[in-house]
Amino acid sequence: MHAVVLLMSLLLVGAPAAPPVLSARSLPTAPAASFRWPLDGVPRVVRRFDPPPAPWLPGHRGVDLAAPAGAPVRAAGTGVVHFAGTVAGRGVVSVAHPNGLRTTYEPVEPTVRTGDRVAVGDQIGLLTAGHPGCPEAACLHWGLRRGDAYLDPLALLGLGRVRLLPLSSAGRRSARRSYSSRRL
Repeated sequence: MHAVVLLMSLLLVGAPAAPPVLSARSLPTAPAASFRWPLDGVPRVVRRFDPPPAPWLPGHRGVDLAAPAGAPVRAAGTGVVHFAGTVAGRGVVSVAHPNGLRTTYEPVEPTVRTGDRVAVGDQIGLLTAGHPGCPEAACLHWGLRRGDAYLDPLALLGLGRVRLLPLSSAGRRSARRSYSSRRL
């Protein structure tokens, strides 16, 4: 289906198109109840997911959540720690989930090690200050991927944005959700 959308946009516009937007149907089933916020309570979103039009271009491949430095960072879902360490001078934890999704958390001081099993809500680190572009003293950058595709992590909570696709060449609407609030 994504190939059809991409082909149609190339035919209609005649220029390179943005990568296809992933829909809930393209993701494994993951009930919203199996995921939670990676911070205690309901954190304030200070920067939303804003994917780039092409994989090599700049964009915001996750969401930034305001919290005080030292706040416990928790696994958004059950899984296995895929990575816990430093990348480009910042602490990062990445958790692989059984449904093929991977969540990432930065900047954190990891309290887990690669290979550790974690349950939803388990502490995986402590938030550190210094996330670039954060308007607060500290922000958690929370990311979500499936393979090489970056997704909106708020969709795990049923809070992802809804985007409509353009009209098809037959004149019928081909609208659908890109980030489902019901299923991943």
